Amino acid sequence: MCRHLAYVGEPVRLADLLLTPPHSLLRQSWAPCDMRGGGTVNADGYGIGWYTGGADPVRLRRAGPMWTDAALPGLASSVVTGAALAAVRSATIGMPVVETACAPFTSGPWLFSHNGLVRGWPSSVAGLAERLPVTDLLLMDAPTDSALLWLLLRARLTAGEEPADAVASVVTEVAAAAPDSRLNLLLTNGSAIVATAWTHALWVRALPGAVVVASEPYDEDPSWHEVPDGHLVTATPSSVDMTRVGEP
Repeated sequence: MCRHLAYVGEPVRLADLLLTPPHSLLRQSWAPCDMRGGGTVNADGYGIGWYTGGADPVRLRRAGPMWTDAALPGLASSVVTGAALAAVRSATIGMPVVETACAPFTSGPWLFSHNGLVRGWPSSVAGLAERLPVTDLLLMDAPTDSALLWLLLRARLTAGEEPADAVASVVTEVAAAAPDSRLNLLLTNGSAIVATAWTHALWVRALPGAVVVASEPYDEDPSWHEVPDGHLVTATPSSVDMTRVGEP
């Protein structure tokens, strides 16, 4: 399974968020603590999206392991941002290991990541895919379950659904079509984070003027709180709300 993280709040260097903590996302790429869904490392690519003051984020994706990118430490040390989403990938067997298969997926102000897998891919969710415009499917980033989940979510966001409602609806629909799927979704627009814990770990930590949501804590600070399975988190720098998926 992949590892991902989203941050919103006071400006911070990407390096201090992703590279320097004792159990940073960089370390999780080769020494994750919780790979309960299978796999041992997250070596099939990585991606980072961050906001620079404009409406839309900047995105970097690579097909190789995070630890092999010699340019990343310099870049991450020079970028200061008030919001970011990053992920390291462990590809499901049979899915392509290419740059475009790596999170974050993006459209307009949104950044999205998926930690998990869709059982029975692709036939289990073919009925859901049929609802999407053909052009969306033809232009899908990669033929993967995560890319399709993004299309399903993006369609709801474009139709005007509230982010938390859209995320919860996608999770419940896909879980019904493909039981036993792992559907930890992570979404941000640079001001708020919406995420689900669905058969995999998710943690949240409130900081002074900021909030971070991550697959695993990046340090041993006691302010990290595990999100119960089957719950949705909506987080901003000033609030963290948790509800069971499917409940109002």
